[in-house]
Amino acid sequence: MGWFKQLLGLEAPNAGTNTDSKWTANDNLPVTGPLGLAMGKGVMFDTTLKLLLDEKTAVTIPGSQQIWSAGTIELGQSTWLSRYYMNDEDYWLQVHTTGDIAGQVESVILFNYLSYVTINSEAELRRLAGPQSLIGLPTYTLNGVEYTREWGTENGQTELVPLSEHLKNPDETYSIQHCSMLYARETGLTDRREFLLFSVEEDAEGTISLSTSLGISLYTTDLNTF
Repeated sequence: MGWFKQLLGLEAPNAGTNTDSKWTANDNLPVTGPLGLAMGKGVMFDTTLKLLLDEKTAVTIPGSQQIWSAGTIELGQSTWLSRYYMNDEDYWLQVHTTGDIAGQVESVILFNYLSYVTINSEAELRRLAGPQSLIGLPTYTLNGVEYTREWGTENGQTELVPLSEHLKNPDETYSIQHCSMLYARETGLTDRREFLLFSVEEDAEGTISLSTSLGISLYTTDLNTF
């Protein structure tokens, strides 16, 4: 992981960010997270969302889904990201909470995976997500749509943000190290923004990949668990 960290400018983790990759079965994720979400639970989205968001976003709203795996990212200062990955691997939910993992909900985003690419060399990483890429610049254009960078204040390219995610599915418990960059744009709808998330990921076996996800803000009333 040495060249991976060095290339992305992550020799030292940000203060308050837990990047410890040690994660064992003795460490327990919460059984039930925010909004009643949990591994094995079903999620149903408001049927009016598709009509509301038509032509406002390229994000697809799925039918009912079942959660296959659950992930937790501790951001520090009693702030958390809970991520829920569906049986249909095209979809995942992120819930931002404060106070406790299942505490005050600050935001809910439904993401669609756009792409997932395994990276096999330093040169490939440099080209796709490092200094030779467009990721980390103040704006990013995808399919003719411009997004504005949410993280970093530099006029030019900024470093990706390190995050450590602890995950559990019915088969195993493990961790993934992320180096991520988030972009967003307004959709014209109140409190509904579209997000573009890039994440360079390294798993426990040392496999490095780049995932690209497109998301849309949801209200807590837009989904129900069953």
